Amino acid sequence: MTDTAPPVLLSREGAVSWIRLNRPAVLNALDEGMAAAFRDACRSVAEEGPGGPTRVLVIAGNGRGFLAGGDVSRFNDDPAAAPEVVTAIIDSLHEALRILDRLDIPVLASVHGPVAGAGMSLACAADLCIAADDAKFTTAYARIGATPDGSGTYNLPRLVGVRRAMELAMLADLVDAAEALRLGLVNKVVPAAALAEETRALAERLANGPTVAYAGIRHLLRQSWTASLDQQLDAERARFRATAGTGDFREGIAAFLAKRKPVFRGR
Repeated sequence: MTDTAPPVLLSREGAVSWIRLNRPAVLNALDEGMAAAFRDACRSVAEEGPGGPTRVLVIAGNGRGFLAGGDVSRFNDDPAAAPEVVTAIIDSLHEALRILDRLDIPVLASVHGPVAGAGMSLACAADLCIAADDAKFTTAYARIGATPDGSGTYNLPRLVGVRRAMELAMLADLVDAAEALRLGLVNKVVPAAALAEETRALAERLANGPTVAYAGIRHLLRQSWTASLDQQLDAERARFRATAGTGDFREGIAAFLAKRKPVFRGR
């Protein structure tokens, strides 16, 4: 890997788009360039729009880990400029997370090795997360006297509860993959050697599913965190009505009645 390699790689395999974090020499630590490249990759996927070729997005890391947090060496280059450096990284990362939140396709995080700081926040922000058994999670921020970013304070308590989120954020202890599964931080743990294969299998399953319905599911569940019951009931009605007019709904009903497996087209 050369210093001129792109810090983030975007590719597509059939209906699955992959964003791969690509600073393996520093465990994919996040600096200004990488944060901006990640934002741009997310934007490229979003610009396909509903019905585009991508039906699921996978976020993964190259090398020995997923994402080991911010590149703390950047904060030490000029301590007086640290707030500006931090702001540049956070602004790009947060814009990327806003883009991901608005997508109409499932977002899957595939994590291994260090999953720290912004890496843990990003894993928590995905719709689903599959982890290698060598994954190690930590919020990390308190270790350097900082507060979380990357939507960590938003998603973490919703996954594990406020009291446990306080513990994870304040003590910043390492959590292994088995404990992450028990806490609800991840959906599945697989052997490290099988992570790529298992990720592709899950991504393909999602890519072959009812994409419009998946969009409705992810948006309904995400908005339910702040919606009132009345608002949620209205939103459920509207989403179900919209999906009832899709080809995938007609195919799903026909397959159910014929006792066969449906073939969804994502529209």
